[in-house]
Amino acid sequence: LSFHCVGMSLGGEGPLDLSHLQRLRELISIYKPIRVSDHMSFSAVPGRHMHDLLPMPYTPQSLIALCDNINKVQDYLGCQLLIENPSSYLQFSHSTIPEWEFFASLPALTGCGLLLDVNNVYVTCQNHGYDANDYLQAISASDVGEIHLAGHTRKEFDEGTVYIDDHGSIVCDGVWELYATTINKLGPTPTLIEWDTSIPELSVLMQQ
Repeated sequence: LSFHCVGMSLGGEGPLDLSHLQRLRELISIYKPIRVSDHMSFSAVPGRHMHDLLPMPYTPQSLIALCDNINKVQDYLGCQLLIENPSSYLQFSHSTIPEWEFFASLPALTGCGLLLDVNNVYVTCQNHGYDANDYLQAISASDVGEIHLAGHTRKEFDEGTVYIDDHGSIVCDGVWELYATTINKLGPTPTLIEWDTSIPELSVLMQQ
């Protein structure tokens, strides 16, 4: 059993939600999951929760804030966290650290592990013109505790095409190819296919 969380808001600058963490700690004590994870993003500001995984700027200051929150949560829950890379649709003009370097630096700074979402790597690289190999080369195999795959959609706008992580379709050939490259680098790694909307027939899921 692996707990995958979406509400810690680790990348936010506001205080952590202790009531949320207390309930999570109680669940961990009951079910004893082998992994607990959340995202390299934020979802809350004081007094408001957005119910979405919002992007962070990649700066030394935001890295310090994120690592501080990761350390606090790991201490409170009494377990290691895996941190997942986001799907990205915009970039902050004041970011100074490439996303893959920012992400890959977390284990050494906090003792956390990484949850590598290969579909998110694919989506982010398509949207921003990054090279997925740069992303993979930055990551140490020993830091990755879990891999996610998922489907995405393409939306056409006047300004160009945007790839959107939606967990509502089959994993495309490009993501499978990137997954093969990833496993070749990392070795066998526990992998989950996320499918949250438009759930198909069981035969489709089994084929995936």
